[in-house]
Amino acid sequence: MKKIQSLIFVVVLAAALIIWQGVFTVNQMETAIVLQLGEPLDEVYKPGLHFKVPFVQKVVYFDARVLDYEASSREAFTVDKKAIVLDNYARWRITDPLQFYRTMRTLPGAQARLDDVVYSQLRAMVGAYTLSEVVSTQRAAIMTEVTQKVKEIMKTFGVDVIDVRIKRTDLPEENLRAIFGRMRAERERQAKQYRSEGEEESTRIRSDADRQKAVILADAARDAQIIRGDADARAAEIYATAYNKNKDFYSFQRWLEAMRSSFGEHSKMVISSPDALLQHLR
Repeated sequence: MKKIQSLIFVVVLAAALIIWQGVFTVNQMETAIVLQLGEPLDEVYKPGLHFKVPFVQKVVYFDARVLDYEASSREAFTVDKKAIVLDNYARWRITDPLQFYRTMRTLPGAQARLDDVVYSQLRAMVGAYTLSEVVSTQRAAIMTEVTQKVKEIMKTFGVDVIDVRIKRTDLPEENLRAIFGRMRAERERQAKQYRSEGEEESTRIRSDADRQKAVILADAARDAQIIRGDADARAAEIYATAYNKNKDFYSFQRWLEAMRSSFGEHSKMVISSPDALLQHLR
């Protein structure tokens, strides 16, 4: 009885092992192929429950989603012989798992192949344009053409390339230093030019101000002379009119002024009797 139970247990265990080895599932984000003695069968398995020959066949799964690939930065040369560092990425997916397995086997192999193809196409396209066109005006056109060419090449490997883009374009370190040096020299040249123009303008403004000052002072001196002349003439006229109205009073007034200016405090003066200064006293 125990032998029968042991035999049944072994049979059940073997059957469970065979079923476990013979059944596999593919989820919605994958596709799969079956290898028999290392060679892929012709069928591609979609999501669901599937069967294979236990211990003889092996299942290989592939991601059915859109995959991102970021390439390492590499240098390329434009048509005007300028070096540029390209940092690009690609979006792709596996459309033919059988062809993909036959040609590239694994994802790392596919990424290495995609890296070579993308870089070669980018280098060829960048070499047909100038640096300014690559950076600004022709960038979208370059990406469109590179995507189309890479798509055609990678199609033979069971891969569909959806998009290729340049994330960033940089200049090599030595080029950056040279460009910064030229930019600094250009800014210094402009600063010297602005300073020279400022000094020239300052000199012109000062010269014009000095000229205007000289003209204003000359006009003011002329007007002052005219005013003084008119005032002296008017004063002489007033003095003459006043003198003609009362000559004796005017003479006496002048005599008083002469006496005031001639005699100071505690001063002494010896004059003769017929002196003109004493005529008003008499």
